[in-house]
This record gives sequence, structure tokens and C-alpha cells, in this order.
Amino acid sequence: MGNTTAKAKVEAAASVKWRRRARFVRSRTREVLKIGKALVSTKHPFLVHIIPMRRCNLDCGYCNEYDDVSKPVPLEEMKRRLDLLADMGTSMITISGGEPLMHPELEEVIRHMRKRGIYAGMITNGFLLSKERIAKLNDAGLEFLQISIDNVTPDEVSKKSLKTLDSRLEWLSQYAVFQVNINSVLGSGVKNPEDALTIAKRAVELGFTSTVGIIHDGEGQLKGLNPRQIEIFEEIMSMGKSSFSRFNDFQHNVARGKEHNWRCRSGSRYLYVCEDGLVHWCSQQRGYPGIPLDQYTTEMRHREYYVEKYCAPKCTVSCVQQVGILDNWRGKQTLKPKPMAQPPVPAAAQLVQIGAPGRGNS
Repeated sequence: MGNTTAKAKVEAAASVKWRRRARFVRSRTREVLKIGKALVSTKHPFLVHIIPMRRCNLDCGYCNEYDDVSKPVPLEEMKRRLDLLADMGTSMITISGGEPLMHPELEEVIRHMRKRGIYAGMITNGFLLSKERIAKLNDAGLEFLQISIDNVTPDEVSKKSLKTLDSRLEWLSQYAVFQVNINSVLGSGVKNPEDALTIAKRAVELGFTSTVGIIHDGEGQLKGLNPRQIEIFEEIMSMGKSSFSRFNDFQHNVARGKEHNWRCRSGSRYLYVCEDGLVHWCSQQRGYPGIPLDQYTTEMRHREYYVEKYCAPKCTVSCVQQVGILDNWRGKQTLKPKPMAQPPVPAAAQLVQIGAPGRGNS
């Protein structure tokens, strides 16, 4: 798998290229308008991660965001939650998991997001992709898909390898009209950091954007990279197109294990809605505030905007930090989190870290 240059060139049909360009222009225009709206007003969520299914078909050793028993959230309940988020003025929603492709009515979820004017993204491990499924995602209106690939060949920690996923990446290159980003990883549990570079080069070769993430340890702790890993990180960051995520030095600080000074707006501008329909700060702070989405008021969101998050300096959740870019220059945070109450609905796979000062976040 290391010699990707020997592979035959993958080419999309002219009709796919035309649809891809058209969707990219529409999606980018909408994205720019939504960013403009967010700069003018702080009263609505900008990005929400929503979980339609906690179950996953894999069991990666470093992941704390899945189980192997949960049932999918019923479609009508998903639509109800999406309507609540749309009524809040939410700009973008990323479907995550678990593994969202295991949801039997995922395309209808995406279609409803688009119907409500929400930018539709998804994070998947990619194993359940097929030519037919890609066509369905195209038709549903998906605008962005991300796959995180951990290594070149599978090992005991992760099966998300370039070897097992490359055929699916080729299908995406040939048939997907939505934007695809391939995220390679460095850090805890990654045996061969050179793999990240191989994966990133393959992504660019196939016409995708490429990013690199830094894996936290099992408790969400920030751990800096060694010198060679930093070199690889910087090379990957310099590849391909620039993006919203590269407007500041957050990821560079994470790579070096440095604390970052920023204002986390989770619970306000960013929401994490679990499969039980509860609102949390993020995937690594599940359990707080733990309030049902239909009870999460404008006043609650407004308060969380001004709450200083103890975990922010060592946070590794890049999507939350990217949202923070919108407001780092305003809205000084002077409030503290409220005392935790017992969640009204037990959340599966809870990971409650709030109230443990000094612990990291990922």
C-alpha cells in the first residue's frame, strides 16, 4: 500500500465533475453566508454534531464514542431534533457516531437537514460505503464527508487503514459529488507516524482535501508529538488547500503539547447532541449539561457562551476550536459551570469529565 504511484489513475465521469463543481459552488456560497451571519450575530449555534446511532461496526482501541448494542434513533425523532436545531438558527450540522452509515434511514436524515436549509456534513469510518450508497448520499444532498484513516495497514488498535479503505476512496473520487476530506492521524497509539504522510499524499492524489488530527490518550489528555511526528504534521498541514481550520495556531500548539488560549463556545455556538437527545459541551464532555434538546433554552445557550471552560487550554477537539475562531475576539467569559445535576435521561456511554480540573479534553 505504500507505493500508491503504481495505481491506475482514477477519473470521474464528466457528468460527475459537473455536478461536483455545481454542488461545491452552492455549498461554499452557503458556507460563506453562514460565516457572515455568525460574525454579525452570536445568538444561534453555528455547528452541531448530532448522533443518530451510537453503535459502530468497528472497535478502535483509542475511541470512547461508540458501543455495539445501541439501536438507531427513529427517523421521526431525528427529524424532530433537526427541526428544533433549525428553529434555533443552526447553520451547520455534522452527523457523527458511532457509525452513522449503520442508520437505515440516514439519507432521509440528510434530506431533512437540507430541506431546513442546514449545511449537511458527516463523519464516517467509510467501511459501509459502496457505489450505490455514494449515489444515495449524492441524491440526499450531502455536502461534506470526512473519513479518518489511522494507518496504512490494520493493526490491533485500528482497522481504519488505507489498505482496507483504498477501494472505497477510489469510488468516492469517481462518484461522489460532495466534498471529501481525509483526516490522517498522529499521536497516542499510532505505531508508524510515516503512515500519516502516505495517507495524506494518497488523499491529495485522489482529489480530496487532507487534514491531520492528533489522537488523545484514553482519557482525552493532550499529548505533544515527538520531533519527527512534528515534521510530518507540518508537511501534511502544508499540503493541499488552505481552510478555515488553519486561520490560527491551534493545531500547531496541540502538536507541541502547548496550552492554547482561546474562548470555547461549546454549549452555545457549538452543541453536541447525543443519541438520547441530550445537549453536551462536546464528545469528550458527555454528561454536561446533559439537558434534553427540547428543554435547552435560548437563555441556557446565552449563558454557556460566557462560561469559561476549564478544559479549553488542553482541548484537542479541532472542530469546536474552529467555531471558537468566530468569537475569540469578543464576549469575555466570566461565568463558571453550574453544579451538575443528574441527567433526566441516562446517556449511553457517558463520559463525564466536567468538574475534574486539570484534565484534558479531546
